[in-house]
Amino acid sequence: MMPATSQFAAALQIIAALRAAGFEAYLAGGCVRDLLLGREPHDYDVATSATPDVVLDLFPRTFAVGAHFGVVLVASDCDAAQPVRAKSEQLAPPQVVTEVATYRSDGAYSDGRHPDAVRYTTSAEEDVRRRDFTINGLLLDPLRVPSSFFDSHEKAFAVREGLIDHVHGLADLEAGVVRAIGQPGERFEEDHLRMLRAVRFAARFGFHIDPATASAIRRLAAKTKAVSRERVRDELTKMLTEGHARRAFELLEETALLAEVLPEVARMKGVEQPPQFHPEGDVWVHTLGLLAQLEAGCPLALAWAALLHDVGKPATFRRAERIRFDGHVEVGVAIAAEICRRFRFSNDETSQILSLIENHMRFVDVPRMKASTLKRFFRLEDFPQHLALHRMDCMAGSGNLETWKFVRERYEAMPEEAVHPTPLVTGRELIAAGYQPGAAFRPMLRAVEDAQLEGVIATPAEALALLRERFPLN
Repeated sequence: MMPATSQFAAALQIIAALRAAGFEAYLAGGCVRDLLLGREPHDYDVATSATPDVVLDLFPRTFAVGAHFGVVLVASDCDAAQPVRAKSEQLAPPQVVTEVATYRSDGAYSDGRHPDAVRYTTSAEEDVRRRDFTINGLLLDPLRVPSSFFDSHEKAFAVREGLIDHVHGLADLEAGVVRAIGQPGERFEEDHLRMLRAVRFAARFGFHIDPATASAIRRLAAKTKAVSRERVRDELTKMLTEGHARRAFELLEETALLAEVLPEVARMKGVEQPPQFHPEGDVWVHTLGLLAQLEAGCPLALAWAALLHDVGKPATFRRAERIRFDGHVEVGVAIAAEICRRFRFSNDETSQILSLIENHMRFVDVPRMKASTLKRFFRLEDFPQHLALHRMDCMAGSGNLETWKFVRERYEAMPEEAVHPTPLVTGRELIAAGYQPGAAFRPMLRAVEDAQLEGVIATPAEALALLRERFPLN
């Protein structure tokens, strides 16, 4: 067959084997959509009329991770041209794992996520019609794709020869529409997360949401409260890190989903800011300005900090001689901590998100910082993320980057040894000098480190002399 990526080759081998055994088998879902859009799919999924027990028996290396719902994972060597080894042989990496799903018709979804019962079918059309969106309901017969496919610059056109479209997905793909298959309300009642996925797909591809689909989302938005927080978190993280965060959050607001999944962010809308510092508008508009700058593949913590850096402003808004947000950083950290807890971020992720929020207003103080304070500022975990957040914050407001440039230049010019110098003394030296171990060691070592960072002392002898002066022995 034509040269191909290892993932495509593995899927092709599986389809050929299923066909040889007398079953239907096609590429399905997102990989077909992406090929038609001229994008390289992340993976290739197979839909087949073969039941899971047949798939498990037909291929030597399988994983029945979702067999209850008709899904089996099939492992293949990356060199898919080579025969698959017997089950008794050792599994040797590298390998490609392909999801193979049996055609099915789902029963009711009482939990808003999984069908209560699954009925297998031999009808590809019946299987497609229980999927989420028309653009994800396309099937492709790769054996009908011309051999010139992978040598062609018109891959999207070549794919059409093998396309099977039961739901008019190609027309919606060409028109740039995210449309639920069948009745939108039914699709969203089956899996409430599909509402968030509609937003993510629309933002990712620059599509609009079909009016009937959008109307159903607004009507059922509150159902997302029943979705596990981890699933919601993962969808929101994808929205923030796929390079189209601003559009995604505009759509979340337009479809009433934002108030359900992130009410703290929804409260930003209409919260005024002092125009001399924020000519762009209210807190929501300012936050959207940061989201617009998030690039595809940006760090998770930076993306969430861009979203939440001013989450404390609605609660601290007041008018005095001007609009003020006294304590908004501290309040914002507390609110963000609750959001991180609610969405079950890891400890490391939470720590970095909160650090970015907690320190985002410190940049204005850098010109007045003592050397020791500045160096400790530079010690913050992944300080370039702090720089990136500050730059986005400036660009979404006044556009003045003078402070950012100043801090960046100081950071890049400062040697690592100056920021993290080797300690001049430790607790062992303090004991040897006659000091009794205890809680007093902490301020003593801090005083030595401060003086070292300020350039006042540079040797262990100078450090001990400073300690005897400030912390005399009894």
